[in-house]
Amino acid sequence: MSLWGEILFIIASYLLGAIPFGYIFTKQATGKNIRNHGSGNIGSTNVKRIAGKKVSIQTQVFDILKGFLPVSTVIVLEHYNIYNFPEFMPYAVGIASIVGHDYSVFLKFNGGKGVNTTIGASVIFAPIQIFVGIMSYYLVKHLSKYVSLGSLVLILVITLLDAILNGFGIQFYYFVGCTLLIYIRHFENIKRLLAGTETKTN
Repeated sequence: MSLWGEILFIIASYLLGAIPFGYIFTKQATGKNIRNHGSGNIGSTNVKRIAGKKVSIQTQVFDILKGFLPVSTVIVLEHYNIYNFPEFMPYAVGIASIVGHDYSVFLKFNGGKGVNTTIGASVIFAPIQIFVGIMSYYLVKHLSKYVSLGSLVLILVITLLDAILNGFGIQFYYFVGCTLLIYIRHFENIKRLLAGTETKTN
């Protein structure tokens, strides 16, 4: 695979990430445009509000797979010596899939908040960090009743733990990028959290 092939692989990862499963599944289940209901977000949290738990879980699984499939494909091809990718390639396709989810070309460059896709893209090369991050998410969500706060803590814990376990290499900077994306996509949630007006979960 040439440099152009690698670039096309990254573009394909973006396009996979850009498939708005939350929008599609909610439309199929309810006939509603999820962007006009609830928070307007296409992620699994808003899907649960509009279309119910079953459709939310379906969305969550597919959003995780959007990140998992490109990264796992690169790692498998590398492992079996089918192609020798650059060191950064798993992280590049991971970020591409997350950006696709957050800024989908199919939704006029709008999208979700990227938490599930980040988990899917990262779990192969950082399983411990992801596990601890998810546990932190559920703890914060349980104590605070804020899904958004749990998501913000999740990515911070993952990034800080990666620095502790692996130092400040390319993987750490990948997680810094993931953190920035998640915080940017949660900007309105952060403002509401600070103002005390953020919606709590049941």
